[in-house]
Amino acid sequence: MASNGGRGSGGNRSRRNGKLQPGEAAKTALALITQLTGRRPETVLGLRREDDGWKVTVELVELRRVPNSTDVLGCYVVTLDDDGELVGYERVRRYQRGQTGGDEQ
Repeated sequence: MASNGGRGSGGNRSRRNGKLQPGEAAKTALALITQLTGRRPETVLGLRREDDGWKVTVELVELRRVPNSTDVLGCYVVTLDDDGELVGYERVRRYQRGQTGGDEQ
């Protein structure tokens, strides 16, 4: 297949100039949050480039209820370095699925 331009680590097709690209950062964060919490993420809510990596905001179901509109969701921020390694993660919000707004405190 095509060369990686003579740069980089051989197999990582999603890096340019040695930096993790947005799509790969999101996929990595999803895999890590699954591994760390034992829960499957619902979606990526946000993705922000930092000076030395990425902050990925992920939503996941913390408590399933019937009806599912009353599920309890958690919003987590996963911080990755430029190599895609975990720097940290934290839950920043917990709320009911049917709850609207409330992003700011």
